[in-house]
Amino acid sequence: MTADQELQVIVQQGKEPNPTVQDERNSVSSSQTEVSRSNTYKRWLRVSLYTFFVISGQTVATILGRLYYDNGGNSKWLATVVQLVGFPVLLPYYLMSIKTHATTHRDGKRTSPRNRVLVYVVLGLLVGADCYLYSIGLLYLPVSTYSLICASQLAFNAFFSYFLNSQKLTPIILNSLFLLTISSTLLAFNNEESNSTKVTKGEYVKGFICTVAASAGYGLVLSLQQLAFLKVLKRQTFSEVMDMIIYVSLVASGVSVVGLFASSEWKTLSSEMENYKPGKVSYIMNLVWTAVTWQVFSIGGTGLIFELSSLFSNAISVLGLPVVPILAVIIFHDKMNGLKVISMILAIWGFTSYVYQQYLDDKNLKKSHGITTTKSPDPPEAEESSWQSK
Repeated sequence: MTADQELQVIVQQGKEPNPTVQDERNSVSSSQTEVSRSNTYKRWLRVSLYTFFVISGQTVATILGRLYYDNGGNSKWLATVVQLVGFPVLLPYYLMSIKTHATTHRDGKRTSPRNRVLVYVVLGLLVGADCYLYSIGLLYLPVSTYSLICASQLAFNAFFSYFLNSQKLTPIILNSLFLLTISSTLLAFNNEESNSTKVTKGEYVKGFICTVAASAGYGLVLSLQQLAFLKVLKRQTFSEVMDMIIYVSLVASGVSVVGLFASSEWKTLSSEMENYKPGKVSYIMNLVWTAVTWQVFSIGGTGLIFELSSLFSNAISVLGLPVVPILAVIIFHDKMNGLKVISMILAIWGFTSYVYQQYLDDKNLKKSHGITTTKSPDPPEAEESSWQSK
């Protein structure tokens, strides 16, 4: 009889959970949820900040670049140099902030110096060439047309991300890419006359081709950056993001400086400064702030790649699309004809389609996490196995 009573006590203990243990489980689960929410808020705060950097930096830098040409500047290589050479302004921030950023992921094997240098050199060469193509496009095209063509970089980025980053091309993404491609293609048939009488039809075509090629190059660079983070560098830290910006900019700046001297454009810079319409001080300030704002854009773009993906980073840069043409109409008196309006509408539609796909992906991700959370405790099976082991 005593043995039966002991057996009943053991069975009841197996069925009734210990209140202390259950409270501890609830406390741990609650704290984990709070930490997860806190990390999510901080992450999206960083994403919002990087987004602001991309849009504001790109818009201001593009406007300043066009002002340089309109006021008497004519050096394509100098316009390329100022896009890249501003990276030293990041060094104080880098040195002060690196100690406060902990590693979020660390691989056991460190990347060899040879592979690291190879990544920076290849990306630096591509960025240098890409910036030169952008400088040619901005010289020969109205800034509104130039910015609308740049929207095609999202389509090129998606194409390269499909092969290099295993990016899924859903029907909504394909619709977005189709609209963006059509938006840029329409501008090839634009018969507007440039504000500058010096630009011939041949130069306009040259500017169009160079801008499309630069957009393709930029899409490739973003995909290669994401591939480098995942496959080569293998460490997703603040220092890796800053190293990517600084060393790639260093290599690209070297390429652009060599191009400046090899093309002999440096010989005309003194007379260019003398003849600059607003004066020497405005000439210098234009170059300085163009360099600074491009670095702000670079921080935002690389940060978005680090936090999300290269395709999202490119989509955010396209988000600033309507801003530049509107400012161009106000500042430079560019003509906003019907073809440009249709192109802008298609580009915004394409971007909206992409954002909607991102919303669906995020919603599905939250659902999958919710399913995992509800299944993980599974107390009945755990209690049964525990009782059987006794």
